[in-house]
Amino acid sequence: MKKIAIIGAGFVGSIHAVACYRSNLIELAAVCDVNEKAGKEIAEKYFCPYYSDVETMIQDLVIDIVDICLPTFLHKETILLAAGYGKHIICEKPVTLNLEDMDEILEATGKANVKFMVAQVLRFWPEYVEIKKMYDRGDFGDIKMVYANRLAQHPNWTQWHKDPANSGGGLFDLHLHDIDITMFMFGGVKSAYALGWQSETGCYNHIISSLKFINGVRAVVECAMEMTENYPFTMTFRLVGESRTAEYTMRAGLNIENISGARRDLFLFENGAPPVKIDIDLEIDAYQQELEYFTACVEKGEPTQIITPEQSKEVLRVIGAIKQSIETGRVIELQGNEK
Repeated sequence: MKKIAIIGAGFVGSIHAVACYRSNLIELAAVCDVNEKAGKEIAEKYFCPYYSDVETMIQDLVIDIVDICLPTFLHKETILLAAGYGKHIICEKPVTLNLEDMDEILEATGKANVKFMVAQVLRFWPEYVEIKKMYDRGDFGDIKMVYANRLAQHPNWTQWHKDPANSGGGLFDLHLHDIDITMFMFGGVKSAYALGWQSETGCYNHIISSLKFINGVRAVVECAMEMTENYPFTMTFRLVGESRTAEYTMRAGLNIENISGARRDLFLFENGAPPVKIDIDLEIDAYQQELEYFTACVEKGEPTQIITPEQSKEVLRVIGAIKQSIETGRVIELQGNEK
């Protein structure tokens, strides 16, 4: 059993704490946050120490892994600190907002010989996992088109998301999810074209991206972080093939914090046959799967093949190309991508 310390006691940190507590492979060693009330609340609920300072916590305790759930603009400094102490690191997305910082992070974690993984949770989300299995088996034949969306109101538990310098806005914080999962399924992106709406604070918070993958698959991906009041948190993934179509839809309550009460459906459509609802075990916690996978890689000394640091860097590069396309009105070519 590996000891994990969660750094950041906000909304995502609380989700990770539940996942750690439920796991038989993980011991929640501590919770760290400058917000004493939030940090102590989680620590007391899950029977672990609370710290207000990351370095003090690392020096005081035996910790195998740090789980960084801080605001985006605090990721890099915390990763570099943890790597300096030889701790394995899983960090929430987006890990950073530019490739220069990502290169510095990869260099530091490489020199420290620690495992580093970006927490791209959709790669463990059961419906996406099932669609990828079907795609990898060739169940759909040639792919005609892929569509994905992620539509939400602005997070009501934070203000820092409104600052593009700190969060990257919906482009980095929300759109990145679906860019990552499409790249997980179809490989490298050959070209990107995008349209975007910019908020008063300068965040691109409604984006529609058209992607062409190196393998020939085409996808349209939509993201919105400022939907009309009362619009439910919604995500969709539709893969249209020559022989079958798979469609996953999820509609939560007023926002993602009500995800436990969401309506989730995965249907498979085929010519000449009635629609089939694919049964998914909704008790599977994707966050727990993600943390247990990383813990197992640390335990076994194996690379994180489901999510490699290099893949996360490539996703960040595509997000940058989408931003460039929005701002220039041009198709951006990314010929150097790897599948």
